[in-house]
Amino acid sequence: MTTIGVEEEFLLLDPVTGLPVPQADKVRVAAGLGHLVADQEVQYELLQAQVEVATPVCGALEEIGGHLLRLRHAVGVAAEEHGCRIAACGTPPVRHGRPVAVTDQARYRAMVTQAPQLVAEQLVNGMHVHVAVPGREEGVQVLNRLRVWLPTLTAMSANSPLWDSHDTGFASWRTVIFSRWPVSGVPPHFHDVADYDQRVQRLLESGLISDTGQLYWQARLSDRYPTLEVRCPDVQLRVDDAVMLAGIVRALVDTALTEVAAGAPALECAPELLQASMWHAARHGLGGTLVDPIGRPRRAGDVLYELLRYVAPALDVSGDTRQVTSLTHRLLQDGTGADRQRAALAEGGLRAVTDLISAQSGMT
Repeated sequence: MTTIGVEEEFLLLDPVTGLPVPQADKVRVAAGLGHLVADQEVQYELLQAQVEVATPVCGALEEIGGHLLRLRHAVGVAAEEHGCRIAACGTPPVRHGRPVAVTDQARYRAMVTQAPQLVAEQLVNGMHVHVAVPGREEGVQVLNRLRVWLPTLTAMSANSPLWDSHDTGFASWRTVIFSRWPVSGVPPHFHDVADYDQRVQRLLESGLISDTGQLYWQARLSDRYPTLEVRCPDVQLRVDDAVMLAGIVRALVDTALTEVAAGAPALECAPELLQASMWHAARHGLGGTLVDPIGRPRRAGDVLYELLRYVAPALDVSGDTRQVTSLTHRLLQDGTGADRQRAALAEGGLRAVTDLISAQSGMT
């Protein structure tokens, strides 16, 4: 079974005002003092109102779900000890008028110099799925096949409709915010791993990025692990939605590896069409149409069913078919995190949104 790991980023919010609060250092230390968290499972993020958790390497989706619940509980308890709550949302519903403090690390200080306003508005939280690949060459060939599905994954995971106390009109405003960095969006097609490495090296030598951590493509090869990392999803309100996405991403990687072994070509999609498809997915989520991997506008539900058909053999092999398909059907019925945030906003205003986020961030 292909191994997998998940990283989740959370905001720290004041329970009364809903505003982001710079308590990350204290929360990290408090979480580490308990018996539920191992070293490196709770990590720094760019801004002091954010924390990140990372699961161990896992085999079964049940392991992923168990670790995410454990980590959310540990960080949530630590946050409560310091007068705040964790929020598993892609953007804060309410923001300070002034910037949140940046974590005191050389890399983050350099980013402030490079792009101060972007850093000030980087209060965004994602979910990153790492899937093991046999080697970097295979990883690049998987990237080439996975990229056409990134808009669909973005639509499924949309959980950031609000910004500065109002509805942005986008299901994933986080996607729009991230698209402003120099190297972002859907990764290009690469001929092979040598092409990948050469193009990354040129970006570094140009000074346009200071390190490979600033490759903000929505999927990339990991520098730290022998994995391919899919970065397009917003962090999920509910753990089981995160598990669903992790299962789909693993199945996409396994399906692509099978195609690579068989010599099947990657689907071609013009870069401008793929970029526009990503914008459309961020704008509408699952609320209308999606552009499928060959460029046709279709009902969002039809594209999701096509995705499930495409990865069905891989889901069968990993034993994930029942869990992933049932959660996907529930997603189509209940809506995305963005849909649920908007429903709360319509029913009870911003307070209802922050209550929803606080209530669901530690739940299945």
